[in-house]
Amino acid sequence: MTQTPHTLITCIVNHGLANEVMAAARSAGATGGTILSARGTSTEEDAKFLGYALVPEKEMLLILVGAGLTGTVLEAIRALPILSEPGVGIAFCSDVERFVTFGKPNGNNQG
Repeated sequence: MTQTPHTLITCIVNHGLANEVMAAARSAGATGGTILSARGTSTEEDAKFLGYALVPEKEMLLILVGAGLTGTVLEAIRALPILSEPGVGIAFCSDVERFVTFGKPNGNNQG
């Protein structure tokens, strides 16, 4: 299995928790992320099946890190006490083969 140079860590958490999750990710070496408002699609039957209350209002946090930081950042997030209750969120990782940034960095005079 080939390892890609970057990983996208996606965290879906109850509304109001993403900033604290991002702070934990930063403490483990992540440099930034993007928070998106989201809404869960579960039904009452889903909540009964899973055995815990589900909150529909969510935040999705996207964090791009070098592959070498993935485990460290993910563990720092998982260790947060606010994420210890069942149903509060989920995190997963996706390999990122390539990405580009837009615009020119400040001070870059190249065409």
